[in-house]
Amino acid sequence: MTTQIMVNDEQRVKIFKALADETRLDIIRTLYTNKKEMNCGEVMDIRDTSKSNTSYHLRTLREAKLIKVRKEAQTKYMSIDIETFQTCLPGFLDTL
Repeated sequence: MTTQIMVNDEQRVKIFKALADETRLDIIRTLYTNKKEMNCGEVMDIRDTSKSNTSYHLRTLREAKLIKVRKEAQTKYMSIDIETFQTCLPGFLDTL
């Protein structure tokens, strides 16, 4: 296997593992339907989970490159990483 294929497969595994959780799927759905950045508190309210639980889910999504995180002062803002979805899962977001 070429290095590029192995990298792509590793990325796909991360993506599918990240999307295999109902909470993370809800976070993706909410970010996509709202069409805007959301801060951690807003994301936390989606499933009424603790801050540490929300951070865990957001980190998993970020590491899979499904969301982008932008920090402004002490606040982190999340948004969908459209490029990843278009490249690896074209049409997926429209099914949400």
